[in-house]
Order: sequence, then C-alpha cells, then structure tokens
Amino acid sequence: MLLAIYIVIALVALGLVAAGFGWMRYRRMPADKPAVSPVDMECCGQHEVCEKESLLAALSKQIEYYNDEELDRFRGRRADAYTQEESEEFREILYTMRSEEVAGWVRSLQLRAVELPEDVRDEVLLIVGERRGL
Repeated sequence: MLLAIYIVIALVALGLVAAGFGWMRYRRMPADKPAVSPVDMECCGQHEVCEKESLLAALSKQIEYYNDEELDRFRGRRADAYTQEESEEFREILYTMRSEEVAGWVRSLQLRAVELPEDVRDEVLLIVGERRGL
C-alpha cells in the first residue's frame, strides 16, 4: 500500500515538472505567429503540387486537344450546371483515353476554361490518384 502512494506521488510530481517545462517553452515562443496563406480556390487539387506554382506548368500554356474539340461549347459553364447527357459526353472521352493522358486532358480543359462536371470530376480524381499511386 505504501508503494502505491509513492508511485502516485511520483507521477504527480512528474506531471508538475512536465507542466512547468511546457509553460516555460510556451513563454519563450515568439509572439508573432507565421502567416497562414489562404487556400487557392483556382487550383484543381488533382496534383500533389499545384501546377499553377510549377515552372513547367507556366511553359505548358499551349492547348492540346484530345479529340474533344466539341467540349469547347461548354466554356464558362459551372461544374454543377451540366445535364446527365452532357456529363456522359465528358465520360465517353475520359474512358477512351489512356490513364496517363488524363492529367494532360484536365490541364487542357482548364486552359480552355471548360470545367468538368462534378460527377465526372470525382472519377477523374480516382484515375489520377491511382496513376500517381496515392
């Protein structure tokens, strides 16, 4: 019984010492916190590093078509404004290309100001994620 009391006292003392060190460390921290940058809503989120910040992406401003010129008629349309039939057009093109072409196709659509339909975007994210081993 006496041993249990010593153990409890030792644990309480150890906790107080740890709290003291934590308090001292907190007091020594600089008052100015690092600035948090806001989330960029224009980044597509399909890459580990956003292509907007990549030097290679700055070079790839030339639009490459993947036999999808007909999708240009959707330029400027919001992702949630597509009908089921229109989404199927995107899906048909998506599933006729090789998986290594999907990221380039999405980049081409971005350069052409064509947003993917929401339901197709989820499928694209899965394909790109599998391709990159995420």
